[in-house]
Amino acid sequence: MNWSAIGAFLLAVAVGLGAFGAHGLKSRLDEYSMSIYEKAVFYHFIHAMGILIVTTMVRSVELPAPAQNRICWLLFVGILFFSGSLYALALSGVRVLGAITPIGGLAFIAAWIWLGVDLIRTRI
Repeated sequence: MNWSAIGAFLLAVAVGLGAFGAHGLKSRLDEYSMSIYEKAVFYHFIHAMGILIVTTMVRSVELPAPAQNRICWLLFVGILFFSGSLYALALSGVRVLGAITPIGGLAFIAAWIWLGVDLIRTRI
């Protein structure tokens, strides 16, 4: 899987959704919903950058190649569940969607822990 390309496309989507929120939704969402939407964009952006960072670490031989797929999949799933559920919550107001968000958060946490463990193992 070309995780560098996926990371780049995810970043483009994050910028587009951020601009849409800032210009297209500002007058349509209340303050609470707008803060949720902005949080979704922020986490989307940070973790898409994480995908690019992981691919760079593999190329610089700081991280074993098999680790890349595990970590990038977790970051990708995290973006889908965490940011995706927050986007949907902010736009729809359906609060039950917030129940999905922790799944994405756990995927993010697992990805970063896995990265740390793999980096420690590589250094030994």
